[in-house]
Amino acid sequence: MTRVCLVGKEDVELRYELVSRETAREALATYELKEPYHNTVAVETVSLGGAVALLNDLNWYLVRFVDESLVLEPSVSDEEWLSRELAEAVRDNEIAPEDTGRFLKVFGIRDEELLEPMFVTRTGHELPDYDLHEVDETLVVRVTEAEFGA
Repeated sequence: MTRVCLVGKEDVELRYELVSRETAREALATYELKEPYHNTVAVETVSLGGAVALLNDLNWYLVRFVDESLVLEPSVSDEEWLSRELAEAVRDNEIAPEDTGRFLKVFGIRDEELLEPMFVTRTGHELPDYDLHEVDETLVVRVTEAEFGA
């Protein structure tokens, strides 16, 4: 199963914004909504294509209410998420799954809240420690080179 996690903007209650609007509510109706981190909405889809299609269906709401759209695709990695742009590129065969692990955005996690990200480049097997805050754990997101340089 491919998972999608939407991270809400700081000034909105994401779940409320999504379920209070008919089109978004209909797009999410077949999914069990979860909240793995503060102000997030996560669902499981059947495939990478299904995840990207859901994000495309929700795009109007994502632009307004979401800071990050993340995809966890087991055929790419069991632990590292993909940005929406990278997930689309993998789905469209523009980037091979094995070529996705170089550019990373690492979020700190403290008390089930995602903290500001740190951008790192993978040069070996070990990642640099997240050092922006004291954290309980981290969440690693693979991003495109363009997102990394932005």
